[in-house]
Amino acid sequence: MPQATQVAERSSRRYQPNVPLIILSGCIIGALSFGPRATLGLFLTPMSSEFGWGRDVFAFALALQNLMWGVAQPFAGMMADKFGTGRTLVLGAAIYATGLFLMSMSDTPLLLQVSAGVLVGLGVAFTSFSLVLAAFARSVQPKYHGIAFGIGTAASSFGQFLFAPLGLGLIDNFGWSNALVYMAALVILVPLFAYFLRGQSAAAKTGGSVDPQNTMTLSQALALAFKTRDYILLIFGFFVCGFHVAFITVHMPTFIVDQGFSVSLGAWALALIGLFNIIGCMFSGVLGSRVPKQYLLSVIYLARAIAITLYISLPISEASTLIFAATMGVLWLSTVPPTSGLVAIMFGPRFMATLFGIVFLFHQIGSFLGVWLGGVLYEKSGNYDAIWWLGIALGIFAAIVHWPIREQSASKSALVRAPA
Repeated sequence: MPQATQVAERSSRRYQPNVPLIILSGCIIGALSFGPRATLGLFLTPMSSEFGWGRDVFAFALALQNLMWGVAQPFAGMMADKFGTGRTLVLGAAIYATGLFLMSMSDTPLLLQVSAGVLVGLGVAFTSFSLVLAAFARSVQPKYHGIAFGIGTAASSFGQFLFAPLGLGLIDNFGWSNALVYMAALVILVPLFAYFLRGQSAAAKTGGSVDPQNTMTLSQALALAFKTRDYILLIFGFFVCGFHVAFITVHMPTFIVDQGFSVSLGAWALALIGLFNIIGCMFSGVLGSRVPKQYLLSVIYLARAIAITLYISLPISEASTLIFAATMGVLWLSTVPPTSGLVAIMFGPRFMATLFGIVFLFHQIGSFLGVWLGGVLYEKSGNYDAIWWLGIALGIFAAIVHWPIREQSASKSALVRAPA
C-alpha cells in the first residue's frame, strides 16, 4: 500500500503543470493569433480599390470569417478537451497561415471568401484565446482564474496593438499582398509555443476529487448548459460583444477616412484600442474576482453604448477619435474574463473549452452581423449611421440581460427539471 501511494505521488509530480510557462506561452499564442486578424480591416481599402469591389464584398468575406470562427469554436474546444490544447493549436496555425497566404493571391470575391473567410476563420478558431483560457483554467487554481484570464486576454489585445502599426507599415512598404505573406509567416510560430500547452492537467484528466461537475460526461454537460437560464443569458450578452468589436475592427478605419482623415489615423485607432484593452482586461480580471461578474458585464456594455453615442453625436476630430478608441479599448475584451469566469463557475474547468466555445459561437454570429450589415447598410445609404445606432441599442440590451445572471454553480438537477 505505501509503495502504491509513492507511485501515485511520483505520477502526480510528473504531470504537475508548469504554470508560469503555460501562461507565458499562452500569452504569446494569443498575441500571434489575435493580431493578424485584427488588422484585416486595413486591407479593405487597398484590395477594394485594386479590384474595383464595393465595401460589401470585403465585408462579407470578413463577416464569413467571423461566422466560421464561431461555428468552429465549439469543435475546436471539443478537440482541445479530448486530444489536448497543443495539438489543436498546431492544426489551427497551419490552417490560419494557409488562409493568409491564399488571401495574398485573392483577386476574385470567391477566392477572398475561401481564404479570408473560411480558412482564416477556421484557423483563428483553432488558435483562439478561448482555448488558451481553457488551458489556464485547467492549470491555475480557481481563486486565480480571474487574474489568469485577464492576463491571457490582455496578451491577445497586445497582439492588436502590435500588429495594427506593423500591418500598416508592411502594406506601405511592401504592398498589401506581401504584407499578408509576412503575417502568415508569423502565425507559423504558434506551434513552437503550443508545445507547452499540450495535454491537460491531472485534475482535468481524472475528473478531480470532489467536484461533482467533473464527473459529468460531455453530453450531460451540454444538456445542463442549455437548461441553465444564466448560461442562455450569457450567450445573448456575448452576441452583442461580437457585434460591437467586429464592426469597429473592420469598418472603423474606412469610417475615419470617410470623415476626411488619413488611413494612418485608423491604424493608430486600432492600435490604441489594443493598448488600452490590455489595461481593461487586466482591470476586469482583477475586479471580476472582487465584485459580481454579471454586474461588471452590465456596466461594461452600458459604458460602450454611452461611448458610441457621444462619439457619433459630437463633432468627429482626430482627438475625439483617439479618445473614443482609448475608451473602447478599456471596454473591448474586458468582457472576456468575467464571461469565461462565469462559465467556469457554472460548469467547472473540465469541458470549459467546449462550453465557452458555444458561448463564443454566438459572439461570432454577432460579429458576422456587425461586419456584414456594416457593409450592406453603407452601400444602401452611403454612411454608417444606422449601424452605429443599432450598436447603441444592443449595448443597452446586453446591459439588461446580464443583470439577473447568478454567479453560482449550475445544479445537476437541471438535467431532470426544466426551468420554470
